Amino acid sequence: MTRNPVLQVISKIMIPVILLFALYVQFHGDFGPGGGFQAGVLFAAAFILFGVVFGIESVVKVLPQGVLRFFIASGVLIYGATGFVTLYKGGDFLDYNVLSSHGPSGQHIGILVVELGVGITVASVVIAIFIAFAERD
Repeated sequence: MTRNPVLQVISKIMIPVILLFALYVQFHGDFGPGGGFQAGVLFAAAFILFGVVFGIESVVKVLPQGVLRFFIASGVLIYGATGFVTLYKGGDFLDYNVLSSHGPSGQHIGILVVELGVGITVASVVIAIFIAFAERD
């Protein structure tokens, strides 16, 4: 496969912008539209663009299968651990009010942590699916 230098240069410019926008969506999701799922898909889209332009081998070098599995499990564990912390503090599962003595502050903390877990899991799973299909060729 021949590499297109124009696409490579444009991708090197666009990938950081896409990743930055994904972080914005991730951490703005509790105040407006967005959140973990949308940010995870955007984050994965940057890696998919990287793989399409520079080759799947480049993506596998940056994110080996073991690292992806770790992130998939970590995201799920972050989500679940947040629920168990709320149980431990005397609330219901994912009752964020018990995370802080001031209710809205606890809601904010809980939503940020849960959405972070969702974002990590979604990004990792989408990248893993992309690699699995791309390596079949």
